[in-house]
Amino acid sequence: MSSTVKDMLATYPSDLGDIDQAKLTACIEECIACAQACTACADACLSEGMVGDLTKCIRTDMDCADICTATAAVLSRHTGYDANITAAILRACAMACKACGDECAKHADMHEHCRICAEACRSCEEACNELFSALS
Repeated sequence: MSSTVKDMLATYPSDLGDIDQAKLTACIEECIACAQACTACADACLSEGMVGDLTKCIRTDMDCADICTATAAVLSRHTGYDANITAAILRACAMACKACGDECAKHADMHEHCRICAEACRSCEEACNELFSALS
């Protein structure tokens, strides 16, 4: 199946090196999906009647969305590639996804948006860890 991320990587005019392009594609796509889920979850939390009880969830959603967005952007750039920066942002993204997934899971029984967000965070965390392992 074709995806915009995969198609864009295929058109890159220079050699991408020996990076696993399937894992890179999956990681970028999971970061984008997670950022969207976290943004939507934070917004849904703000609409809940008990918004005060969801302050930490909203904060972790917003942090995770920002970090996932930045990670997708960094992973999409290859000119002047720096493996140390890539490794650092992958570790940070996996950490943010774990924290957000854990927090959303606490509310998943009451709020479907938190359940969906926790799943997206887990998928993104796994993709970041897989790409990080492939870089080592």
